[in-house]
Amino acid sequence: MKKTLFYFLPALLLLVVGCNDDDASASSNLTLSIQGLEDLGSSAAYEGWIIVDGSPVSTGVFTVNAGGEMSETSFNVNAEDLAAATKFVLTVEPVPDNDPAPSDQKLLAGDFSATSANLSTGVAPALGSFNNASGMLFLRTPTDETNGNNGNDENGVWFGTPGAPPTAGLNLPTLPVGWAYEGWVIGDAGPISTGTFTEFDTQDDSNVYSGTENNVGPPIPGEDFFNNAPAGETFPLDVRGRTVVISVEPVPDNAEAPFLLKPLTAVVPTDATTAPATHSFSFNSAGVPTGTATRN
Repeated sequence: MKKTLFYFLPALLLLVVGCNDDDASASSNLTLSIQGLEDLGSSAAYEGWIIVDGSPVSTGVFTVNAGGEMSETSFNVNAEDLAAATKFVLTVEPVPDNDPAPSDQKLLAGDFSATSANLSTGVAPALGSFNNASGMLFLRTPTDETNGNNGNDENGVWFGTPGAPPTAGLNLPTLPVGWAYEGWVIGDAGPISTGTFTEFDTQDDSNVYSGTENNVGPPIPGEDFFNNAPAGETFPLDVRGRTVVISVEPVPDNAEAPFLLKPLTAVVPTDATTAPATHSFSFNSAGVPTGTATRN
């Protein structure tokens, strides 16, 4: 009897250890359905995270192709972690990524209710809600003037309300670290940046196209288009008849083109009146991604 136990004991131990390993490695499925994502190029990717006991746990990295299709929509995640998760967060990560922690670029988030979480930019720690986004712009060219208006105000666009000085006119959330707003005018060859900004009542970070006579410009974001025209563009640029966009950009920014998040757009009429007239931005719901994370 003792010999029999001696021979069977190792096998029994292996069976117990094997069962424990199976339990420890048990996984569940996390499915993502997200609309509005775009190709980030070769230097960035998306990464999902679940929040378990207050700490982030990666659910995997994926990319999106030019057609908006995700490279992966289903992810194997530790079953205990997924069951205990209170929140899902989607970040934008650099490639290569040497930091195991989530980046500051938290794009979407959602709180789990039973088996699913509705994802939006408006759930913390994502960057903020754009549901009430709005704004004003006006056509004016203060940067080439030394002695009053010289009659070419169709060559500049500023985000706010005209005055002496102009005042802020964008109704957008204050962005967390890792994000900045950027203005764009769609030119003949593509988008032309007006500069990045995080506040609405100070100058943005660029005056590369502005006039040299009064180059600092007013205390709001915007740009005049007189100098250093990009390839394919002819300056002075008439802003009338063009689309103006406010995007949200990751910081640091890996691309020269606008990021996928574009909460405000405006089509300036071809016969638009210059300042003191103002023109309204519209909320661009198609430019704000949404989605669902489902665990099962």
